[in-house]
Amino acid sequence: MRLTRVQQQQRTHEQLLDAGLAVFLRRGYLSATVEEIAAEAGFTRGAVYKHFGGKEGLWQAIVDARAGALLDGLRAALDRAGSRDELLEVLNPAAFVRDPAAARWTLVSAEHLAAVAGRSAHQAETQRRLDEAVAADLDRHCHRLGIRPAVPLAQFVVAWGALGGGLALLHAVDPSTDVASVAAGVLAALLPAPSVERGARGVS
Repeated sequence: MRLTRVQQQQRTHEQLLDAGLAVFLRRGYLSATVEEIAAEAGFTRGAVYKHFGGKEGLWQAIVDARAGALLDGLRAALDRAGSRDELLEVLNPAAFVRDPAAARWTLVSAEHLAAVAGRSAHQAETQRRLDEAVAADLDRHCHRLGIRPAVPLAQFVVAWGALGGGLALLHAVDPSTDVASVAAGVLAALLPAPSVERGARGVS
């Protein structure tokens, strides 16, 4: 069956997203070019400008897509957590840090942020929306599991993101770093175990 015009445009859009991600991961944000991304997808550079307005617009579209996928995956994992220990395991970024593609994404993202510091309102807004959604989900699960966070959840989510990003960069420099243990200790302190209440007669 022949694709409709709308279907063709959507297919081109998705192919450019895939090509952009591949080139950014391979070359880095600064070294990647519109021409290389278009060639990767089998199009001319005009297709990138038509669909995204240029390299920065394509990057932002990739960030938005990854943010949505990250949130969906996190929500599903949190729903399966039946205890505080399981919730802490879900939040531990060690698996993400050790994944080569994920670690590479962190490095390229840091490169992008350094290049556009203070000039990327769209990405800042995307991050705020993601943080707010994660905080709302964590609030529900903390209540469900009887966990009292040591800091407001809005602050926890920012710290959690910084922890994961920082450990990814550290692991890239020194792969011997025990990122799982470092993250577990920090998360345990921020989401302490529910205190055991004393009995009515107290302790003699």
